[in-house]
Amino acid sequence: MRDKRKSDRLACAFGLLSASIAVSAAAPALAQSENSPLPDIVVTAERRDQNLQKVSLSATVLGADALDRLGVDNVSELQQVAPSLAINTYNRSTFVNIRGVGIAQSAPTSNPGVAYYIDGVFLPHEFFIGHSFYDIDAVEVLRGPQGTLTGQNSTGGAIYVRTPRPEPGQFSAYLDQTVGDYDWYRTVGAINIPLGDQAALRFAATHDERGSFTDNIGPAQAEPGNVNLTSVRGAFRLDPPGPFEINVRGEYFYNDTFHNAIKNRSDLVTADPFTIEEDAESLFEQEGFRVSGEIRYDLGESAQLRWLSSYQNGFTFDISDGDRTATARPRPPTANVGRVSRALTENTTTSHEFNILSQGDGTFDWVLGAFYMEDDVDVVLDRDNNNTVRFVAPTSDIRTLAENTSKSVFGQFGYEFTPQWELIAGARYSEDEQIYTRRLGPPAVLGRSIAESDQVTGRVALNFTPTDDLLLYASVARGYKAGGVNLNLADGVFGPETNLVTELGVKATLADGRLRLNGDVFNSEYSDIQLASLAGTPPLPVTQNASGGRSWGVELEALAAFGGFSFNAGLAYLNAEFDGNSLLQDTIRNANVLVLDGDRLPFSPEWTANAGVQYDIAFGDGQMLTPRVQVSHVGEQLATPFAYPATTVPERTIWDARLIYEPNTFLRLEGFVTNFADEVYIASQVQNSSSADGGVIYGAPRQVGVRIRAAYN
Repeated sequence: MRDKRKSDRLACAFGLLSASIAVSAAAPALAQSENSPLPDIVVTAERRDQNLQKVSLSATVLGADALDRLGVDNVSELQQVAPSLAINTYNRSTFVNIRGVGIAQSAPTSNPGVAYYIDGVFLPHEFFIGHSFYDIDAVEVLRGPQGTLTGQNSTGGAIYVRTPRPEPGQFSAYLDQTVGDYDWYRTVGAINIPLGDQAALRFAATHDERGSFTDNIGPAQAEPGNVNLTSVRGAFRLDPPGPFEINVRGEYFYNDTFHNAIKNRSDLVTADPFTIEEDAESLFEQEGFRVSGEIRYDLGESAQLRWLSSYQNGFTFDISDGDRTATARPRPPTANVGRVSRALTENTTTSHEFNILSQGDGTFDWVLGAFYMEDDVDVVLDRDNNNTVRFVAPTSDIRTLAENTSKSVFGQFGYEFTPQWELIAGARYSEDEQIYTRRLGPPAVLGRSIAESDQVTGRVALNFTPTDDLLLYASVARGYKAGGVNLNLADGVFGPETNLVTELGVKATLADGRLRLNGDVFNSEYSDIQLASLAGTPPLPVTQNASGGRSWGVELEALAAFGGFSFNAGLAYLNAEFDGNSLLQDTIRNANVLVLDGDRLPFSPEWTANAGVQYDIAFGDGQMLTPRVQVSHVGEQLATPFAYPATTVPERTIWDARLIYEPNTFLRLEGFVTNFADEVYIASQVQNSSSADGGVIYGAPRQVGVRIRAAYN
């Protein structure tokens, strides 16, 4: 029966893809005009600059101008413009899932299923990925396993964030100011300073400050849900005549807020989703820095050496209201709930990547490389079960240290055996080790456990280019996520997970370069899925391996520009289920519960869609007025494998509108209304943690604001 279901799914998916290919092939095969209104989109996923339309990857790539016009100014908003992407942000974590694969709940010993990079540097921890989302050159959202060329293996996909490189010989600067209701003030600025014709410096900074959407009517002097981030970045580039280029980057960030505004599901005081009543201290503070250095050296005209090293250090300190109420003594202290807690986490990461890659436009291209990373996660968690307002003295404490080491070697080649046909094949061997040490107290008990895993992953693709404007491809890719150790040593270790994806895709440029249609269908075989929950008394995070998952889906994206009229659209359908029965820990019941074959995978919305339309009205001497309307839809999804009202994130549809006025090339004025229908929706369902009750985070209500950007080039 399962084989029959699988064949039916594949037949349906392949039929949809065939229809898409037929439409593309039937359109006129016109060469892209030199004056095409759609510029080439650059993707760097394969360690070199490539035209997205020529690469057999399912990806959404957004440049700086597209991000501005779409109003994307933080990581979470990427899900509004990229299909098959689900992002849930709460507490210290930003959980990214692509095609239902990624991470659902974090622990100091867990790994992300979607790898996140800034300027090629892998960020291994999901609670530090949002601090650098400013002064962006481009964002690449890669769908499917990235088990060959990316710095760290991943099962769900990868997100590459690229910042602008310093440009020798050219001075430029800009200042971008947003002002909105809820006391929102976001300032972004950058300056490029040339040091002659061979070197340059670039500095960028942001300060993002906003009041909370939620009123706290409790006695606590806190405003959970506010924003207060400051980040600065510097980059140096040396590019003299000759074979080498040097890039050095550094960044510092400081985030100081009152934590998330989480609505108590059992609030007896008010049902208003934007009103909470907390009495305890609330604080969420993060500080850290990153530095990296990259050297490129040309070995003649046919090959290049690349070395990238980075060092990252970050601190996170938080205090939260454990019962999320203003009730003095809601439960007895012995219940280990309704307490005040404080946590301090330090993350230190060192990574190195070495590549040798071919150059030029020959029939044979290749990449060889090696990756090494050391990552330490030091956690101190204290709970005061005798007090509910202020932390006085710990009644229990946890001290842990996770020391992670990741090593891999990889290679990929592409061979054009005719002008229309190309074969791409790559492989990667990875070894991962986690040494986990835990001290419990009082009294102090020292325990240690080691988890080791290794896998061979890779990708094979066959590309067919019948014309310059049409690419058809078929690929098979396998990725993996390393295993680890559970916080409670008695729970043992959990094994690695793997994901094998078969994909057929089409990329077409039509209408004399004015229309692009990209589509794919895929089938995923997801094995040993890592799923986290809580277990024990007091409850602690526990990660278990489910038997597996299966999914298939269809993704379509369109981009068009006809004169002053332009539009973008994305649509994805996902059918993601557990493959086989699994006995998994249910956080709500605090017990192992059977998950059945065919149950939905977490964070797998069946439908995701986005669309936007705008019209450029030119008048006067180079002036431009552009009205824009856009919409995004994310279908219903589950936050855990178990369907309850407390785990269901309902579907939502959000409408935005913008009016942009550009009097010249140096000045841009914008007025905007986000969520102009003022839809009340659940952004995240927060489950119980080891230090606080869960609850609901509601999405942003309607916001009205203006934005002014002044630039000098």
